[in-house]
Amino acid sequence: SRGEASPLPPLALQYADFAAWQRSWLQGGVLERQLGYWRRQLDGAPRVLELPTDRPRPAVQSAHGARHYFALPVELAQGVSALGRREGTTLFMTLLAGFDVLLSRWSGQEEVLAGWPIAGRDRAGLEGLIGFFANMLVLRADLGGEPGFRQLLVRLREAALGAYTHGDLPFEQLVEELQPERHLSHNPIFQVFFVLHHVPDAPPDATRLPGLALSFPSIDNRTSRLDLSLSLTEGRDGLAGFLEYNTELFETATIERMAGHLINLLAGAVADPDAAVADLPMLSAEERLQLLEAWNDTRTALPAESTVHALVEAQVARTPGAVALTFEGEDLTYADLDARANHLADHLRSLGAGPGTLVGVFLDRSANMVAVLLAVLKSGAAYVPLDPTYPQDRVAYVVEDSGAAILLTEERLRWELPETTAEIVEIDTLDLADDLAAGELPAAGPDDLAYVIYTSGSTGRPKGVEVRHGGVVNFLASMAHQPGLTAADTLVAVTTISFDIAGLELYLPLSVGARILLASRDEAMDGGSLSTLLEGATVLQATPATWRMLLTSGWQGSPGLKALCGGEALPADLARDISSRVGSLWNVYGPTETTIWSATRSVQVDEAFAAAVPVGRPIANTSIHLLDRRFAPVPAGVVGELYIGGDGLARGYLRRPGLTAERFVPDPFAWESGARLYRTGDLARRLPNGEVEFIGRADHQVKVRGFRIELGEIEAAFSDHPAIAQAVVAVLPDATGSNQLVAYLVQAEGKVASVGNLRAALRESLPEYMIPSHFVTLQALPLTPNGKVDRKALPVPGGERPELERELVAPRTPIEEGVAAIWSEVLGRPRIGVFDNFFELGGHSLMATQVVSRIRETYRVDVTLPVLFKSPTVAGLAEAVVQKELERADADMLAQLLASFES
Repeated sequence: SRGEASPLPPLALQYADFAAWQRSWLQGGVLERQLGYWRRQLDGAPRVLELPTDRPRPAVQSAHGARHYFALPVELAQGVSALGRREGTTLFMTLLAGFDVLLSRWSGQEEVLAGWPIAGRDRAGLEGLIGFFANMLVLRADLGGEPGFRQLLVRLREAALGAYTHGDLPFEQLVEELQPERHLSHNPIFQVFFVLHHVPDAPPDATRLPGLALSFPSIDNRTSRLDLSLSLTEGRDGLAGFLEYNTELFETATIERMAGHLINLLAGAVADPDAAVADLPMLSAEERLQLLEAWNDTRTALPAESTVHALVEAQVARTPGAVALTFEGEDLTYADLDARANHLADHLRSLGAGPGTLVGVFLDRSANMVAVLLAVLKSGAAYVPLDPTYPQDRVAYVVEDSGAAILLTEERLRWELPETTAEIVEIDTLDLADDLAAGELPAAGPDDLAYVIYTSGSTGRPKGVEVRHGGVVNFLASMAHQPGLTAADTLVAVTTISFDIAGLELYLPLSVGARILLASRDEAMDGGSLSTLLEGATVLQATPATWRMLLTSGWQGSPGLKALCGGEALPADLARDISSRVGSLWNVYGPTETTIWSATRSVQVDEAFAAAVPVGRPIANTSIHLLDRRFAPVPAGVVGELYIGGDGLARGYLRRPGLTAERFVPDPFAWESGARLYRTGDLARRLPNGEVEFIGRADHQVKVRGFRIELGEIEAAFSDHPAIAQAVVAVLPDATGSNQLVAYLVQAEGKVASVGNLRAALRESLPEYMIPSHFVTLQALPLTPNGKVDRKALPVPGGERPELERELVAPRTPIEEGVAAIWSEVLGRPRIGVFDNFFELGGHSLMATQVVSRIRETYRVDVTLPVLFKSPTVAGLAEAVVQKELERADADMLAQLLASFES
């Protein structure tokens, strides 16, 4: 500025000298030592930091970003600095430890990888040289073993010093050498970044120039290089900075909460450095109050009737002549239904039924079935539903395990029952006098059992859930209010009584004076038949798989229908298709252990969802908590395990006190003593508006087409087969978007088992819905470094034909060719033999509906779903098509003859 010569000394080096030196030095043993260190450090590290995002990660990540500015209070900044000095860590290391704790608590991962920049000018000759020397390092923070914050600082100090020592390897070369799994949706190795700046309060004298004022502005160019970056600056006023975030992943409110949580965690660490990092306080008092109380304020008065049958009896008194139930064209009034139930209840009482007694019900769907269930409840006993379609071994196990004293069945079904010491009663052969009345039956109260439902068990055996009258009454009262049901409604009941969903279909209409339209088993499985039943109906509750079956069968919708969807996650596309065809759509959620449904949500026609519809908010007298592994509430947006409390909780598991104590735990957040929470094993998170969004399972329990399944039970069944050495069962989406079971098998040495043989063996102990759709044979199961099965590495089943007992026989007629082509398209398999079994090729009931629907469209014949179930081959189905065409031709010929006679 003054025209003088530069006072700076001549440079001994140029940047090109440094670049040439670095390339020649970073070779051979030096390079191998650097690479060896980083290979050891990053071996087995998480591939990606799974921070919960507000939107799904795009296939190709953009750089769109924003910043949230915040500052640490002065006292806290001083406390963090003092803590670092006491523990021998730099301010950078101490702040990074707090950031790592935040990332671990938000992601649920015990290992966190974060990147940070170093200046790279670690040699005296480079200090004054203009050029790019900065490098990126990565630090792997280990938060496993529940360390205290002080212990974490020790770990991070050692890791940081090791990284600095081996920081000469350019990051891009590290990526090239390690060859991590690459994806355009995220940065390799690390996706978060931390940088600490030190900026002097004023420019030093050496940089003051005449006529110029120097400052250090912060420039926000609305970009984000990574998912998330924390940038802090140390100045006279303490620590301030910003969180830079990718706006395609995160909302502003989420990042604001994250910044607040970082401040709270650091404050907790300063106050108690020895506290476990998992116990450091993260939530503000306002957040905690909102999570635990405001979003669980569901207290509602219950009806005076405290048992299920009392609710029904009160409705009988109000509308005795109204139609309560319709089955296959037969109407049954409330008075008739009540009379049938009373007569049988009186007989059951004479056999010793009462509170504490379990009565097995082994019946097909019929009007009598509903009367029998009510009769058991009226007798004071609880019923145990037994599905006649289940394998005899499973029925035998449930009868023995439950200790049912009485078994109710019909004469034609008795031979299917296993040997038992229980008293078997054939209800269709009983001579119940018309003048018998229920009389003074033993009084069942709200804490007595209404039914025991057996669900899939992780040990390989089903377990009985003891459901109380009070839980069912609370559920019915809540459902009657919302989603709502009135005496003017007609509800189509499609669910087997072996699943608790049937409780809504049967008892909710009977408690409000509505009509039940009971679908037969065949009608419930056939989309066309179910579409016919829906004409004039006002309510249908079904699983996503059943709704898809309806849509694929050509159902055009019912503008006056109230649709309830539950049993598994409701995909966004299915919600859109249903809501556009009905009057209203409700997503419902809940496990058997908390009595049918525990949360509901209304779905609007124009709503958009990223993946699945949120499950909503808790029903009346119900609480929902999302907790971490230390039983502490997680903040909104963070994934936690879902716990449910309130009046709907079951008593526990029948004759399994250990399992009951494990899953039904004390509720530390309840006002009343003795309250419990049910640990669902589901992972979920709160949305900013308080609604709950289902994420998945924490264990290997899954939902497939609405059925709750423990994968361990299927794997245990495989272990009994002599040809199978190892078995792992997983869940993958099929071509329809529904979940399907896939078995990965390692066969025993010298043994071979066909798919048909394996399916037949599984059917001896498992119901059909638990039979895998695909059987994949592997030489060995893929394992993680710690020896566990690497489920992420299991291959996706291909379209090849599985190992079947029959040789492939190509289609022989045009109709067989057409049927095979339809199968091929639905199943995703290019080669179909005419004698191949549809279900051994991976088909299930929803796919079967698609096949039947397309055959109807193609050949204009009325082939029904049961035809495919009875003869599940191309040849069998083609023969049925030919038969239907012949019948149509005969009918056309007869019509022509009649027309000629008339003329």
